[in-house]
Formats: sequence, structure tokens, C-alpha cells
Amino acid sequence: MEEAKERAGSGIQVPMLQAKIHRATVTDANLHYEGSITIDRRLMDLAGLLAYQQVQVYNVSTGARFETYIIEGDPGSGCICINGAAAHLAGTGDIVIIAAYVGVPAEAARTWRPRNVYVDAANRPLPQRAAAE
Repeated sequence: MEEAKERAGSGIQVPMLQAKIHRATVTDANLHYEGSITIDRRLMDLAGLLAYQQVQVYNVSTGARFETYIIEGDPGSGCICINGAAAHLAGTGDIVIIAAYVGVPAEAARTWRPRNVYVDAANRPLPQRAAAE
């Protein structure tokens, strides 16, 4: 037990979910654009995500998964646009989960809670749910 306490204080970082935008609908896919994902600025703010931040995208419709970075879209537009080669992995109308991760000190990881943004079919934010999913 003492060894576990010692390790927890040793600067170990645990990769944890920082934030996710859950079940967003892809509004556009642009194969010939420089690679990235364009996200409505309002959704970015609600999730605490930043322009050029690395994210993972999980395509619920096809099972494809890929990593890219964020480009800021117009606030309130509902834009979720897959750009570049990733447009082969997600297309207009697909349902995706956009997730970002962060290293959290081991001790803080026990009580860590991510920011989850749930959206409707038009990518408008829904009321927050009580538990992380």
C-alpha cells in the first residue's frame, strides 16, 4: 500500500478523457481540403476544445476511427466537417464521437470527470446528463 502511495506522488500521468462531443452528425466531407475536422465554435467552447488541438474521431456509423486536429467553425452553425484523407472514413450524415484526451496526475485521476457535450441530429447542444458515458 505504501508503494502505491509513493508511485501516485511520483509524477505519473494517467491518460484520461478530457472532453467529447457525443453522437454529432457529419455535415460535410471535403476530400480535397487540408486534413482536419471543422467543428462549430460553440460546441468547441462547451467541450473546452481548442483550435489545432488533437482529437480522435470514432465513426459510429461505420466503425472507422482516426486522429486529426480541430479547425474552428462558425459558432452556432452546427458544422462538423471532415477534411482531407479522413473524408474516406466519414461522410455526410455519419454519426461520430469526437474525443480529446489529457494526462492527469494519478492521484487526481481518481476523481477526474470529462466535459461531455451531447447534441441532437442538427448538432445543437442538449442538456447535460448526470453521468459520464
